[in-house]
Amino acid sequence: MFSYYLELALRSFRRSPGLTALMVLAIGFGVAASMTTFSVFRAVSGDPIPWKSQRLFVPQVDVWGPSERGKDGEPPAALDYRTATSLLNDRRGSMQAAIYKVSPAVLAMRAGSHPVNVDGHAVSSDFFPMLEVPFAFGSGWSRQDDERRANVVVIGDTLNRRLFQGRNSVGESLQVAGKSYRIVGVLAHWDPQPRFFDIVNTGGFTTTREDVFLPFETAVGAGMASTGNTGCSKSPSEGGITGLKESTCVWISYLVQLDDANAVRSYRAYLDGYARQLQDSGATTWAPNNRLRDVPAWLDAQHVVPADTGVSLLVALGLLIVCLVNTSGLLLAKFLRRSGEIGVRRAIGAPRGAIYAQFLTEAGMIGIAGGLLGLALTGLGVACVHWLLPADIASLARVDFALLVLTLLLALISTLLAGLYPTFRATLVQPTWQLKSQ
Repeated sequence: MFSYYLELALRSFRRSPGLTALMVLAIGFGVAASMTTFSVFRAVSGDPIPWKSQRLFVPQVDVWGPSERGKDGEPPAALDYRTATSLLNDRRGSMQAAIYKVSPAVLAMRAGSHPVNVDGHAVSSDFFPMLEVPFAFGSGWSRQDDERRANVVVIGDTLNRRLFQGRNSVGESLQVAGKSYRIVGVLAHWDPQPRFFDIVNTGGFTTTREDVFLPFETAVGAGMASTGNTGCSKSPSEGGITGLKESTCVWISYLVQLDDANAVRSYRAYLDGYARQLQDSGATTWAPNNRLRDVPAWLDAQHVVPADTGVSLLVALGLLIVCLVNTSGLLLAKFLRRSGEIGVRRAIGAPRGAIYAQFLTEAGMIGIAGGLLGLALTGLGVACVHWLLPADIASLARVDFALLVLTLLLALISTLLAGLYPTFRATLVQPTWQLKSQ
């Protein structure tokens, strides 16, 4: 029976090809606009580490005071060196890491090599297991390496291909900022977006690769400059990293893993106790003003998802609704023009269910055709979003299998919904009136 309804639908399309093409275009453009915008929204609003994000927290401690707070009363988004090292040494979480951005020159220790400028971070040893960073070769360093300021380094897969042709380079030496470091690990491909561990410097999204990771205290001890954002309520007394260490300038990101609600409560109390110690020592004169947010709340607080992407998605969905309303009107006109055919079918015994099946099959075929057109237009739209959006956000939008399936389903379901009312009106046709008029 379904093949019979398909044949009737094809006959109907041949009788009015212009009207059919108009409906397919309306569905295709409406679906493509929605899915192109959704691909961008999905990329920027996704959870970068969904299996663990609610156990990873970002602490904020107010070392500047009320005069430097924004309208929302927020403390600085990063930490100063004294606060970061105090939290790191106290180890109140199951794992924790201090993080700052570096951009050193590196040189492979072999004849004919040339220095290469790279980007990366100085981090604590817990960074790798806490964030479950994937390794192609080797691993991160140990806490003992942190404590003795070992000259070890983890490199990214791109840098490993560039310097060592992608082979296992663990144990090789690499000159970083003029000093020799031993490679202990090589990352597999790892590019979390949003870049949740360094929102302070990236704003959430970046096309910059993570080429090197160095021990936090090793980098600080070597005087390796921070190349990230630095906020100061007053200028440091000295230049370079020495001045940053002695100042209240904030330049260090921080993550701590807290595995349950009790651990979160205890850590909040610990932060308040630390702030009160600063107050009692005279380092600050204000009451504790701390924050402790998990990764999703932190991304939301930092407004990582651009507001215009949500607005664009709503506008695109509005366009889809307009296209569906127009399609519904065209289907209504198309179906009611065939009232004579419907009357004859009803008179010879066709039930209303058969009329529903016939016309919803026809609407479904229009939806599938519109969906196929929508797939092509969505691919074109995703390829062209860089004309409208910053490169670091546009590069995240991509067409994958899930998007393809969702596009087809959206086109099919939307068209079936648009066809419900016209089909309902078609089933109300009275066969006796149609036969008399004939």
